[in-house]
Amino acid sequence: MADTVTPRGKRPQSRFTTNNIVLYGILGVMSIYYLLPLYVMVMTSLKDMVEIRVGNIFAPPVEVTFQPWIKAWSQACTGLNCDGLSRGFWNSVMITVPSVIISIIVASVNGYALVNWKFKGSEVFFTILIFGSFIPYQIMLYPIVIILRELGIYGTLSGLILVHTIFGMPILTLLFRNYFSSLPEELFKAARVDGAGFWGIYFQIMLPMSMPIFVVALILQITGIWNDFLFGVVFTKPEIYPMTVQLNNIVNSVQGVKEYNVNMAATMLTGLVPLIVYFVSGKLFVRGIAAGAVKG
Repeated sequence: MADTVTPRGKRPQSRFTTNNIVLYGILGVMSIYYLLPLYVMVMTSLKDMVEIRVGNIFAPPVEVTFQPWIKAWSQACTGLNCDGLSRGFWNSVMITVPSVIISIIVASVNGYALVNWKFKGSEVFFTILIFGSFIPYQIMLYPIVIILRELGIYGTLSGLILVHTIFGMPILTLLFRNYFSSLPEELFKAARVDGAGFWGIYFQIMLPMSMPIFVVALILQITGIWNDFLFGVVFTKPEIYPMTVQLNNIVNSVQGVKEYNVNMAATMLTGLVPLIVYFVSGKLFVRGIAAGAVKG
């Protein structure tokens, strides 16, 4: 008589357990909570004003129209100018790109030096940087205005780029320092023994292993700088307003008819760049966080 084979391993569990039902129920409610405003914005931006006035905000458009998007991009009035968000978009690009590149490069070198190349006063320097990241921006506006005025760059794109670069430095330095400290110290010591110097180790060893944390820094900086309104309205002038300031001028305009479809389309256009960055590099962002981006 053949021996009876006893199954091994854990007994398969039903997917419809109480814990799973509660978990997925909460996740579903939270998803609806966050996606419902986005749904309303998209649906409203695809309707004409007649349908918006007589219809339900949750109903899809009877006849889809992209005219609100076209007007928001190239025809909506933002103050004295009626060229839509297009000018503000390119201003934001010219502000964001150099600010992100410069701040990330400098912060990565700072974090690398603070971990692997200790110098006299390095801990004091790091403490000052961390302290600076907790100072409210609002109380520093007036001193920065004076500094930029004395430098002759107040009301220019260069001045705003400098402000974003400096304010992004403390938190980025903390991220890079914590990430580099999580890398095996033996790699650094072996490179020193082989004769590699400061920049040789940085470019040949640290950078190839640090793609996740660079993506984290990239997302944080692009999101923070692109979505900034306070610095944009304080340190620039109407001709070079970033996209967020122009969006505020469109939405809060008190002249003419309130065009909700154009306002929604303008809001969606303004938020597209951070959304695209998140979707493209989301996995690397999670890897960077999990690999030591927030370790103390």
